[in-house]
Amino acid sequence: MDSSEFPVIAMHKADNVAIVVTAGGLKAGAKVRKHPDAPLITLINAVPQGHKVALTDIKAGEPVTRYKVSIGIAKQNIQAGTWVHERLLEMPSARNFLNLPMATAKVPAADALTGYTFEGYRNSDGSVGTRNILAVTTTVQCVAGVVDLAVQKIKQDLLPLYPNVDDVVGIEHTYGCGVAIDAPDAIIPIRTLRNISLNPNFGNEVLVVSLGCEKLPPLRLLPPGSFPLTSEQGEGDGPHTVCLQDDQHVGFMSMLQHIVDSARPHLARLNARQRETVSASELVVGVQCGGSDAFSGVTANPIVGFATDLLVRAGATVMFSENTEVRDAVEQLTHRAQSVEVAQSIVRELSWYDQYLERGQADRSANTTPGNKVGGLSNIVEKAMGSIVKSGSMPIQHVLAPGEKLKPHQKGLVFAATPASDFICGTLQLAAGMNLHVFTTGRGTPYGLQACPVVKVATRTELAQRWHDLMDLNAGRVADGEISIEEGGWELFQLMLEVASGRQTWAEHWKLHNALVLFNPAPIT
Repeated sequence: MDSSEFPVIAMHKADNVAIVVTAGGLKAGAKVRKHPDAPLITLINAVPQGHKVALTDIKAGEPVTRYKVSIGIAKQNIQAGTWVHERLLEMPSARNFLNLPMATAKVPAADALTGYTFEGYRNSDGSVGTRNILAVTTTVQCVAGVVDLAVQKIKQDLLPLYPNVDDVVGIEHTYGCGVAIDAPDAIIPIRTLRNISLNPNFGNEVLVVSLGCEKLPPLRLLPPGSFPLTSEQGEGDGPHTVCLQDDQHVGFMSMLQHIVDSARPHLARLNARQRETVSASELVVGVQCGGSDAFSGVTANPIVGFATDLLVRAGATVMFSENTEVRDAVEQLTHRAQSVEVAQSIVRELSWYDQYLERGQADRSANTTPGNKVGGLSNIVEKAMGSIVKSGSMPIQHVLAPGEKLKPHQKGLVFAATPASDFICGTLQLAAGMNLHVFTTGRGTPYGLQACPVVKVATRTELAQRWHDLMDLNAGRVADGEISIEEGGWELFQLMLEVASGRQTWAEHWKLHNALVLFNPAPIT
C-alpha cells in the first residue's frame, strides 16, 4: 500500500460504502480504495474513524449498501469519496412478516467439539454455576434499603467465615407495589424475578425478604414446586422468607439481624461446595452489545459469532437477544431456524414487540443512540446487520419469551427475545439461566453484573488501550491485521473457559455492576 493510501473496510464485494479504519479519521484529499485492484478514490471531505465513505457515485433514490444490504436510500446524489452519514440517508421501512423463508437454511452438520472443560459448581437441580453466590431476593422495592444494609453486614461479619462463597447479592428491583398484578403482561416481571432467583450461580439457595403488604407476596413469586427444597423444608413450604412487617420485629435492628441470621444456613451449604471439572456443555452464555460502533460488526461481533459456533459445537447453550437489533435481520433468523415451529416463534416474539413499541408511539428507529452515530452507525438497519453476527452461523434451536427460563433440554443456539437496553437484556438473560456473559462495545462502557461474570470485548484497539483495565479482550486487532476472526474466536472461547473456572474479569476486579432492571409492559395503578 502506498504511504499516501489509507485502509478502509467493505463488508461485501457488492457494497458501495466502506468504513475508515485509521484512528482519528482521514482528512479531505486522502486516498482510499475498496480492494488492491480497485481504483483509488480521493476523499472529498474529512471522514471520522468508523464512518462510511462512498466507493462509487450513488444517485438520489438509490440504495446505500453495507453487508450486501440496503442500509438506506440516498436522499441526494452522493459522489464517490463523500462522507456518508445518517443525514444523507432515508431509512428503509421494516420488512413485514409475510413470505419469510421459514427454516430453509441447509446448514451442514459441524463436527462436535469434545474434550473442553471448566471448573464449575454442580447444583442439586443439575445446573452448573460459574460462581458460588448467595442471593437475597426481594419481593418489593420498599425493602431494598434494609436488604442493602443487611448484605453489607453479611459481607463484613459472615462472609470471611465462608471462604468458598464468592459474594452476597441483593436482588433489588422496582416492582411489587402499585402494579396491576393480574394484568396479562404482569407475568413477564414476575417470572423474570422468580427465574433470576433460581440462576445457576446462586446454587439453588433461596432466601427472600418481604415487606408484607406488597402485591407480589413470596408465595406468588416462588410457589411450592418452583424451586429446589432444602433439608429443612417440606413439600408445601414456601421460600425461606423474612417478612419485615412481622410482629417479631421490634425496631430496625431486629429486622437487620433476622436477615443476617437467616443467611447463615444458606452460606454454610454454599461453603460446603467445591469446584469440579465439568464439560463445556454446561456453559449458558448470554451475548450482548452496548455502546456499539461501526467496528462492532467488523471485529468484536464476528469474533463472538465464531466463539458462539464453537460453544454450540461443544454442546453449550448460547443466547442472543435484543429485539430491535435483530428486527431488520428477521429473514436471516427465520431462514436459520431449525424448524418451522422455531421460525414461527421468532416471528411471534418480534411481532409482539413491534406492537409493544406501537403502543408507546415509537418504532425501532428510536434504538440508535447518539453514541452509535458518533461511532459511524447511521441507523438501526446498519446496527442490526452488525449485531446479528454475534449469533454465529448455527441453526437457531429454541426461542424464549421475556423472562422465561431455559429448560434442561434447551441446548444450542437460542433467541431470547428481550429489549435492547443493556440492563434489561442482561436481567432477562440472567432469568433465562445465563452463567457467563459476553459483552461487546465500541464506544466503551463499564457495564458489569454482580450475579454473573461479564467478559467485555473492545471493537477497537484505541479503546482497548485507553481502557486497558476495563476491557478483557481486544477485537480491534482484526482491523489492525494482527489476528484473524478465527484466531480471535478461539482466544475468546479459551478465555470464557478460564473465567467460568474462576478467573476474574475486569468488572469483577473493580466490583462494577449495574442494577437489574425488570421489563414491565403491564400498567402501574
